[in-house]
Amino acid sequence: MTSVRRDDPVRPTKRDEVAAAGSELIGGPIGRRALLGTHWLTPVRIIALVAIGMFALGMVQKLPCYNGGWFFGATTQYTHACYSDIPHLYAGRGFADGLIPYFDRLPGDMEYLEYPVLTGVFMEVASWMTPHSGGIQYREQIYWLVNAGMLMICAAVIAVCVARTHRRRPWDGLLVALAPAFALTATINWDLLAIALTAAGMLMWSRSRPLAAGILIGLATAAKLYPVLLLGPLLVLCWRAGAWRAFRKALTGTVASWLVVNLPVMITHDAAGFHIREGWAKFYTFSQERPIDFGSIWLLISQRTGNPLENANTYATLLMIVGCGAIGLLTLYAPRRPRFAQLAFLVVALFILTNKVYSPQYVLWLTPLAALARPRWRDFLIWQACEVMYFLGIWMYLAYTGSGDKHQGLPTEGYQLAIVLHLLGTLYLCALVVRDILMPERDVVRRDGDDDPSGGVLDRSPDVFVLGRAYHRPRHAVQFQAAPQVRWGAVRD
Repeated sequence: MTSVRRDDPVRPTKRDEVAAAGSELIGGPIGRRALLGTHWLTPVRIIALVAIGMFALGMVQKLPCYNGGWFFGATTQYTHACYSDIPHLYAGRGFADGLIPYFDRLPGDMEYLEYPVLTGVFMEVASWMTPHSGGIQYREQIYWLVNAGMLMICAAVIAVCVARTHRRRPWDGLLVALAPAFALTATINWDLLAIALTAAGMLMWSRSRPLAAGILIGLATAAKLYPVLLLGPLLVLCWRAGAWRAFRKALTGTVASWLVVNLPVMITHDAAGFHIREGWAKFYTFSQERPIDFGSIWLLISQRTGNPLENANTYATLLMIVGCGAIGLLTLYAPRRPRFAQLAFLVVALFILTNKVYSPQYVLWLTPLAALARPRWRDFLIWQACEVMYFLGIWMYLAYTGSGDKHQGLPTEGYQLAIVLHLLGTLYLCALVVRDILMPERDVVRRDGDDDPSGGVLDRSPDVFVLGRAYHRPRHAVQFQAAPQVRWGAVRD
């Protein structure tokens, strides 16, 4: 096998037919004599600017709601597909009244803020920057703008981290920056904070800094629950590679940073001694008690069968456990150790597919992982198209259910079709990632001469524990003669 130059950037217009066709808008594919890296406008900076521009377009899409849809009309915010939780929760969760999250009890059915601590801090900081004078509608508008500005920074961080995670593939960050579903859902909720911390953690892991990666994953978990799932793939990958020291550092960093954020809010003391604060526990009790809701496969089954599925928690948990076990076996049996980004995508996708609810902004969780796991424009855009259809479907369905006898919008059967499209789109991308794991020669990243650029200490490391056969040169698949051969398990240079 020939050696591979690790510093040569991958040019997507030479590898991806969709990228090549799209490049015609700006002059066509890059030429072989082009001088890269000689201008201040580097790929990473271009991607950051594109991400900010797309985020701004997403804000413009919310303009009908900003101008009145959030405040007037029963279904206006749904018919214009511009709904956001942010302005509604400004008053609904006590920020307009100066209440302190997790400590002050809220009026109404939701006694405490139902978000993890770091997200609550994000919401509180935004409320500090919101004027406390003027009408409530004006204050809610400003609160949304302040949050949007903070979330725009998170969006730029995500795009930059994705662009830098695979050193030779910075242009993969454009998948995130230009993702239509990303722009449409970015300001629905506060998910971008956790996603930015997760993307930064994966970047640190790719730079062989497991402790820093663990700290960032712990902070991300303090903002949203799903980032903790990334420890599962790291466990199995480090088991196969024998990299236990790196995993221990990542685990230690995760636990420590999560405790630093949560302990001050989690533990309270009174005459009865130390105990868990009820306000802190609200996120976890709410998640456990929440019934099946929009977008989930459980809602689809319930609507089609008439069964309320009261044991959906049990079903979802069992499916998640079985699915994680299957991903673990896949990791240990695969002919070559899977890439970290591939397993991260699969485990988060599994969580989304089995969860009791699928809010439209959950597509944000998968977008950076999909760009790293399967950086191919055709497949990415097929999945994004399915997610955009679901985004439109849920709002049209809510418009239908909220319009009374007028029945303006999408009926139940149409919404069920939107759920099926979301499920099929995600499963399609999962199937391609699994195929790439079982047939490494088909992996877009590995075809260009890399092993696991997101793997850090795992990149090009030899296996220690394997259940399947070691990597062999494929005889059953097409040989990609234009791509350099990879020396699996070679010493990293």
